[in-house]
Amino acid sequence: MLLGLTPDQIFFRETTARFLDEQAPPDRVRALRDDPAGFDPEYWRRGAELGWTSPLVSEANGGGTISGAGLADLALVAYEFGRHAAPGPLVATNVVASALSTHDAHTDVLAALLSGEGIATWCPPEPEPVRGGWRPSVEVDRDGATLVVRGEVRPVEAAVQADHFLVTARDGNRTTQVLVPASADGVSVAPMQTMDLTRRFGAVTFHDVRLAPEALVGAAGEARPEVERQLRQALALLNAEAVGTMQAAFDMTVEWAFDRYSFGRPLASYQALKHRYADMMTWLEASHAIGDAALVATEDDAADADELTSAAKAFIGEYGAELIQDCVQMHGGIGITFEHDLHLFLRRFTVNRSLVGTPADHRQRIATILDEQGGEAA
Repeated sequence: MLLGLTPDQIFFRETTARFLDEQAPPDRVRALRDDPAGFDPEYWRRGAELGWTSPLVSEANGGGTISGAGLADLALVAYEFGRHAAPGPLVATNVVASALSTHDAHTDVLAALLSGEGIATWCPPEPEPVRGGWRPSVEVDRDGATLVVRGEVRPVEAAVQADHFLVTARDGNRTTQVLVPASADGVSVAPMQTMDLTRRFGAVTFHDVRLAPEALVGAAGEARPEVERQLRQALALLNAEAVGTMQAAFDMTVEWAFDRYSFGRPLASYQALKHRYADMMTWLEASHAIGDAALVATEDDAADADELTSAAKAFIGEYGAELIQDCVQMHGGIGITFEHDLHLFLRRFTVNRSLVGTPADHRQRIATILDEQGGEAA
C-alpha cells in the first residue's frame, strides 16, 4: 500500500508482519496443505487479539479502529496476509462482523468473532455475466412467521469450519440477509478442491432451512445497499491481499536476479531482463495505486466506489497474473518446484483472482456503470 500511514497504523502493520513471520513462515504454510481447516484455531484467536477482526466493528459493539478508518486498517492486515500467503478466513469473517455490527444484530455471534472463538463466513451473491451485476443464488420464503431458506452457494470460504453463515437471499423482487447457524436442520456443506494451500472452500446447500424471524440481519427486503457495501469491502480487501502477493513475488524475483549468475554475470545485468523488470515494476506500482484509490473510495462511500473497485479488481487480476507468471519464468526450473516458496504466492493470487468476480466480470461491471452514466466516466 502506498497510502500515508499514521504511526499507529505503521505499528499495527509491523506487529502483524512480525506475528506472521513467526506463525506463518513458508515451511509452516506448506505443512498446512493437508490440514482440514487450513489454519490453527489458536493462531486465529491470537490474531483476533491483535485486532484482525475488530476494525469494521463499532466501539459500542466491542470493536474499534487504529486510525478512524477501519477498512484502511484492515487492508494493512490483508496486505500482509498476501505478502505471507497467510492462513485464516480474514475477509469473510470481517464482512460478517461488519454486517452484524451495522445492524446491532446477533451480538453473541459478533462477540465470538471479535475474540476469535467463533468463525462465521459470508455467502455472497454471484456475478451476473450479462449486465455485470449480482444475483443471489438463494431464496427466502415465509411459512407464517418462519423464514424458509433454500438454494446453494459456492465457493464459500471456511464453510466447513464456520459456525454461522451470513446468507444473501432473493426475497421476491427484493434482497434479504439472514444469519444461518451451521447446525440448523437442512444445512449441508460439501468441501471443494482449491489450489491454495491454506484456505478451504465449500459448497453450502440450504434444504428448506426453517429460521425464526430473529435470524434476519437488517430489515427484510432492504438488504441490497448493505450487500453492495459488503461486496465493495470484500473487493477492497482482496485487492490489498493480491497486491501483497505481487509484492512478495516481485521482491523474491529481484533478489534472485542479483544472486543468480549466468555466464559469469548476474541475471539482473541482462538488458532484456531489465526491460521485463521495468514492466513488472510498472504493473506493481499501478496495482498499489488503483487498489489504494478503490480502498479510499469504499471507505468514504464515494459515488465512484463501485466503478473504482471493479477497475482495481480487473487491473490487478490481469496484470498481477502476468507479473507472477513472469516471476516463475525468471526463476527457471526451480520456480516450478514445490520446495520453492514462489508457488505459495502464485496459488494465493490465482484463487483471489476468481473470488467475488473475475477480471472479465468486473470489466462487464464497468461497462454497465458507464452505460448507466451515459457513457461518461464518473
